[in-house]
Amino acid sequence: MKITLLAVGTKMPRWVDDAYADYAKRLPREVTLELREIKPEKRGSGVTAEKGIAAEHARIVAALPPRAKLVLLDERGKAWTTMQLADGLKGWLGDGQDIAIVVGGADGTSDELKARADLLLQLSAMTLPHGMVRVLLAEQIYRAVSILNGHPYHRE
Repeated sequence: MKITLLAVGTKMPRWVDDAYADYAKRLPREVTLELREIKPEKRGSGVTAEKGIAAEHARIVAALPPRAKLVLLDERGKAWTTMQLADGLKGWLGDGQDIAIVVGGADGTSDELKARADLLLQLSAMTLPHGMVRVLLAEQIYRAVSILNGHPYHRE
């Protein structure tokens, strides 16, 4: 299974890149995690939030892997536990599906992309920095895969 994380934003602090890479390399061979950074649209000088979202939408769609299940992070999405994420990954692994997880820009994502998504997922009810989101997602994917491989989970 290949999981592609499409994240709007570039030039993250080194600690973000290091932490993300650490979790990505811990994954077993059968699960790969690839980061694709999407250039954010500059705001200001006539570029409204709507225009920015539209420009980012086009870049996200162009970067989506073909036939991948689309998971979109959204503040109104489902609030899954780690165990629910593990169950979701188990089903997707069983189906042989690759996954694309999208982290939108500062103003969110387009309604069209939300409608196209197979799953809207909430990472937190709190607002998080985009770099932190990358690290948290990589850690939760690593943890969910570890659970599927029989490693104990601290709540079980």
